[in-house]
This record gives sequence, C-alpha cells and structure tokens, in this order.
Amino acid sequence: MTDTAERPTATSLAPRSRPRLRLQPDLSAPTLLDGGWWPRSMDPAAELPGLILAIDERHGPVSRIMLGGAGWDASRPRRLRVDGPAGSRVIRLGWFETMPAGLLTALARTGRTDLLTIPPDTPEPAARAAMEQAAQAGNRTHTPALLAAITTGGPQAGTTPDSIQSSRHVTSPVAAGRGADDAGEGRDEAAWVRPAAGVGHVARVVTVGE
Repeated sequence: MTDTAERPTATSLAPRSRPRLRLQPDLSAPTLLDGGWWPRSMDPAAELPGLILAIDERHGPVSRIMLGGAGWDASRPRRLRVDGPAGSRVIRLGWFETMPAGLLTALARTGRTDLLTIPPDTPEPAARAAMEQAAQAGNRTHTPALLAAITTGGPQAGTTPDSIQSSRHVTSPVAAGRGADDAGEGRDEAAWVRPAAGVGHVARVVTVGE
C-alpha cells in the first residue's frame, strides 16, 4: 500500500561535500545517459544537495528529481531544501518503483539530466570505470546493465534485452502535466525511454569532485 502521508521538507545538517560526478559536456549530442554519480551514502538529504548544485548549469536550476527507492534510506523525503549561491529553494523528489535500477533523472525548465547512480560501497576502480562509461556519448549500455557489470566485474553488451527499460521517458507524470510528487510511490505509470543516441561521437568528460 502506498504511503500518502505528507512528509516534511528534508534539510541536510551536514556540510555539503563535492559530488563524485562525471558528466558528458556536449549537450547537443544525442546520448543514452548524461553521466555517472557515485554518492558517499544513500541518505538523500545529505547527498542530493551537492549533486543538484553541480548540475544546475546544464539546463538551468533543477526543480525536480526522479529516482527509484531501492537502496536509499527509508526517509524518502518528497521535498528537499537546497542552499546555494542564489539562495535557498525547495526541490521536489519523486520516488518510483518503475525507475530502472541505478537511474536518477534531474528535471529543469529547459532540459533533463539522466545519471547512473553507483552504490557507495562500490570499489573505487569499478565505480570510476562505470562513471566514465556512463559519461561517454557512445555508451549504449543502460543503467541496470552498468550496475550488473560492477558486480560481475565484466562489461555488458551495449544493447539490453527488451525486458530492461531504457533510460529516457516517452511519457511520465511530468510530461503528462503532473508533478513527480503527485504521481505517488509505487505506481506503474511511467516509461523511462530516451531517444536513440548517435553513434561514433567521443566526448571529453567533465569531472566534478573526487
């Protein structure tokens, strides 16, 4: 049963750390993913503010984050207060059981950023390799297969089976005129499909944090 009780706006009490993040900088290139993120914990209030500020410049200030609940701590706040150079603002968080494993989507007024989220306890060499692959425009591997490669220690095929959902959406609560908060948890209402990426483009990778 979905918990519809209102949850308070989360605020991080710890100092904000620089996110361990790799981004594909060419916003004009059609890509499967925009990069990879390796958080230091699975506490959304502690980890998401630094990430949000780091990607604000891609498509303007982030207003909503969509992510799956698996692996994150049980708090699952629906709103998160973020303090940045321009002042404080509240970001909406949407938790969806239908999100592909490891996918986080940040929505802004003029675009979106899709990231592979790597478990904090991943060994450093594997985590950095996964971030690097996710940030390449030529990457053809979806987030579930990238995570599987971390645990198996080997690369996965660039094309995933039809049973694995893609990383870009065709329709979503936001595209349908509904906020991520309004969709609720656990509803199978979104397909996360990104248009096919171009082939043969190799991009310089932007690194944020260490």
